[in-house]
Amino acid sequence: MIRIVIAEDQRMMLGALASLLDLEPDMTVVGRANNGEEAVRLVKEHRPDICVMDIEMPAKSGLEAAEELKGSGCKVVILTTFARSGYFERALKAGVSGYLLKDSPIEELADSIRSVMSGRRIYAPDLVDDAYAESNPLTERETEVLELMADGKNTKEIASQLFITTGTVRNYISVILDKLDVGNRIEAIKRFKDKGWFK
Repeated sequence: MIRIVIAEDQRMMLGALASLLDLEPDMTVVGRANNGEEAVRLVKEHRPDICVMDIEMPAKSGLEAAEELKGSGCKVVILTTFARSGYFERALKAGVSGYLLKDSPIEELADSIRSVMSGRRIYAPDLVDDAYAESNPLTERETEVLELMADGKNTKEIASQLFITTGTVRNYISVILDKLDVGNRIEAIKRFKDKGWFK
């Protein structure tokens, strides 16, 4: 019997997934979590084979929870609506065994869980194509500058926090806008967020 914990912040979706997977003759849902923190706790408590996890959840995201569960012996399958290459890259680094999109039929999820249990890795084909097509073009320092901009910091505050001059910050911002092919800071933050590149 494949023992499963499901983490999903939308209660109706959580209930439906649990009910449908419980109907499979070789599967049993041993825990239901509404966020990543609960998921980690339930995995430690119940020692399931698989944790099916959404990404955007309160308290702790599915990616943060997957990173924490790496090496725990529980295989993580991400189930999300977000086909973002940045999320997918992070999930791969966290060692997830599967990354599926919610618009797939339930039979596909059940089959994917069985495949993961037999040692295979299952990733949505569109994501694999996107991941190879595009990765974060910014350096670590440029990403840091953009994250501070996203936190609402102005040029002077960024310079002070990173111990660089305001002129250097302006240079970084110019390079960031150029690399992301956008016209201003707000568009840069939105593009970076849409790609799932924020940590």
